[in-house]
Amino acid sequence: MYKESILNGFKKGISTLWELSKVVVPVYFFVTFLGYTPLLNIISNFFEPGMKLLGLPGEAAVPLVLGNFINLYAAIGAMASISLSARQATILAIMLSFSHSLLLESAIVKKTSVNLALIIFIRITLAILSGIIFNLIL
Repeated sequence: MYKESILNGFKKGISTLWELSKVVVPVYFFVTFLGYTPLLNIISNFFEPGMKLLGLPGEAAVPLVLGNFINLYAAIGAMASISLSARQATILAIMLSFSHSLLLESAIVKKTSVNLALIIFIRITLAILSGIIFNLIL
């Protein structure tokens, strides 16, 4: 009985690892590659003024955008490929907990007949406010 449960758990764990790796690993390599090109520096410089308000470097905009438009696993892959302190990673994770997978979850919210624009506004506003607040208190 225990042997079967352990085997099933192991199989599900490997399956989950494979599914997550299909997103995290390519994003990690893509963002790492961007780091060797001028493009990441251009992105970083463009977003740096706004990201400073959140206590984040400009390149943290990449995982923030990926997390909001793709999913949290893409954001994790991007976060792993840039240098973030524990404080910065915490702020980014808190922000993404409020606003992540906006496109997918918007499709779900739309079916509930709730005001989609209002929900997206609230989620993004909470993410930004939490980033500012945690930048001040951490």
